[in-house]
Amino acid sequence: MSAPDPTALQQALRGQVIPPGHPAYDDSRAIWNGMIDRRPWAIARCIGTADIQACLRYALEHDLPFTVRGGGHNIAGLAVADDALMIDLSGMRGAWVNRGAGTVRVQPGATLGDIDRETQLHGLAAVLGFVSNTGATGLTLGGGFGYLTREYGWTCDNVTSAELVTAEGRLVRASETENADLFWGLRGGGGNFGIVAGMDHKLYPVGPEIVGGLIAWKAEDADAVLEMFRNVTVNAPRELTCAALMRKAPPAPWLPPEMHGQPIVGIVLCHSGPVEQAEADVSAIIHHGSPVGSVVQRRSYVSQQSILDATQPNGRRYYWKSEYLPGLDSDLLRSYRDYGERIESPHSAILLFQVGGAVADLPEDHSPMGNRDARYVLNITASWEGAEEDERHIGWARDAWASMRGFSTGGTYVNFLTEDDGIDRIRDAYGAHYDRLVEVKTRWDPANVFNANKNIAPR
Repeated sequence: MSAPDPTALQQALRGQVIPPGHPAYDDSRAIWNGMIDRRPWAIARCIGTADIQACLRYALEHDLPFTVRGGGHNIAGLAVADDALMIDLSGMRGAWVNRGAGTVRVQPGATLGDIDRETQLHGLAAVLGFVSNTGATGLTLGGGFGYLTREYGWTCDNVTSAELVTAEGRLVRASETENADLFWGLRGGGGNFGIVAGMDHKLYPVGPEIVGGLIAWKAEDADAVLEMFRNVTVNAPRELTCAALMRKAPPAPWLPPEMHGQPIVGIVLCHSGPVEQAEADVSAIIHHGSPVGSVVQRRSYVSQQSILDATQPNGRRYYWKSEYLPGLDSDLLRSYRDYGERIESPHSAILLFQVGGAVADLPEDHSPMGNRDARYVLNITASWEGAEEDERHIGWARDAWASMRGFSTGGTYVNFLTEDDGIDRIRDAYGAHYDRLVEVKTRWDPANVFNANKNIAPR
C-alpha cells in the first residue's frame, strides 16, 4: 500500500485538498471550540456527494483515519483529529424548500441560519436549535432541540428521509419505508452509521413575526425569578418556550452600564403563536419584579434564532456539562443560583432550557434520542479566553454539575458531551436504546469505520 499523498487525493476530487503548510490550513482546521487544537493530515473541502465518496474511498484504501466536519460546532471537537483526513462538508450549505411536500432538503454543511433564511421566505420553519452558526446535520444526528421543540418534538423527530454514504461507499436512502433500521438510528444516534449527504426536514408555519427576546434582573432577585420561571413553564402553552440563565451581564447596549460585569438572572423566550396571544402569554414574565433590561418584543423569527449567537463566538474556549431534568426541584434551584453567583468568567453561564410538550407525545422508542420524560435541559457552560484559566473554569463547571447531577432523569444530551465524556455518558444519553443502536451499527458498519464520534461499537 502506498503512503497517503494529498496530491493523489486532489486528483479524485472536484473540491480542494488543503495539506499542512497551505496558507488556508490553520484557518481550515480551526473549529468553534478554541480548546480543540489538532492538526489533521489534510483537509478535503467537498463540493458534492461524489467528493464524499472519493474521500471515504481514499481513507479506507490507505488505512487513513478520518473525521467529518459539518458546522464544526460540536463541543467535543469531533470534526478534527491529529493526523487524520478531515472530510470537510462546511461548503455544502444548500437548503431547498419543497412547499408541496412541506419539507426542506438540507445539505450536510448547512447551518441553522442558512435554513432559517430560506424557509422563512415561505413563512415556514424547521425544528432546529438555538445558535444560528450550528450545523444542522450534526445537530440532528445528536437529536436536537430548540424553540419549536415543545410544539413539534425533537429535531430528529422531524426528519423524513436522509441520504447516506455507507461504510462500503454506497449511497443509500433511509426513511420509514427504506432501510428503516438505519433511519431509526440516524434520528439521534450520532455519526455512527455513515456520512450524511442530505436530509429532509418537516416544515411548519412559523413567523415571520413572533414575540421573543431576552429579559434580565439582578442576581439578588434570582429566587423570585426562578420561582416565576418554574410556575410559568409548568403551565405554558406549547407555542411558548423559555430558558433561564445566570451569568455576568455582558456589555450589551440594552443593559445599563452600571450592570455590566455584574451577576444577573435572565429569561430567553420565544412565542411562535399569534402575536396578540403571545403578548398576553408572556405578560407574567415581562411584568415580573424590576427588570434591569429587556429586548422582549415583536421580532422576526430569524432574529430570534440568532439572539444567542454573540454568547458563543468562534475561537473562545468552551467546556460544558449537561443533564435532562424531570422538573425544577427547589433544592436544584438553590444549587443553580449558588453556582450562578459563583461564576468568575464574563462569558460562562448556567442555563435551564424548557422542553417537554410534544416531545412526550411520541413513544419512547420512536428514535434513539428518547429521553421523552425530560421537562428541562440543564446546561452548564464554562467559557473563557486563555489556556492559563482552563483549570479554574473547568473546575467550576464540574463542581456545579456534581451539585446538580442528582436531580437528573438519568439521561443526558449527546450533543453536549465533552471530549472527556466516555462510554458511560454515551450510555446515559441513549439509555434503553443503546443495545438497539449497537444492532444497527453492527449491520451497517461492522468494522467500525465511523469511529471519530461519541462511538457506539459494533458487536
